[in-house]
Amino acid sequence: MYLETILVLSKKKPVVRAVDIAAEMNVSKASVSLATKNLKEMNYITVTPEGFIYLSEAGMEIADTIYERHLAITKVLTQIGVPADVAEQDACRIEHVISEITFDAIKKHSGL
Repeated sequence: MYLETILVLSKKKPVVRAVDIAAEMNVSKASVSLATKNLKEMNYITVTPEGFIYLSEAGMEIADTIYERHLAITKVLTQIGVPADVAEQDACRIEHVISEITFDAIKKHSGL
């Protein structure tokens, strides 16, 4: 979830900071600090001395995959009549647990 949030924020802002992530995800700065520490240790992100957060190549691959799932699932849910705000929330939940087989079928159906 953090990697996807960093990706989305990086599309909107020139730099991403922990405070931006906390606000976007509605979590505490302490939660973001712990998550970024873990993501940095796994080499998914880099953090500059100024506190700017960037996705590494490995982090970008994961974030792109999750975001692609999010977009496709949201699209299908809205196509079947789910209100956009509900579709967004549900896609956030579904994208992390859906199988690759099911996602491929959704992706094919949605035209992505």
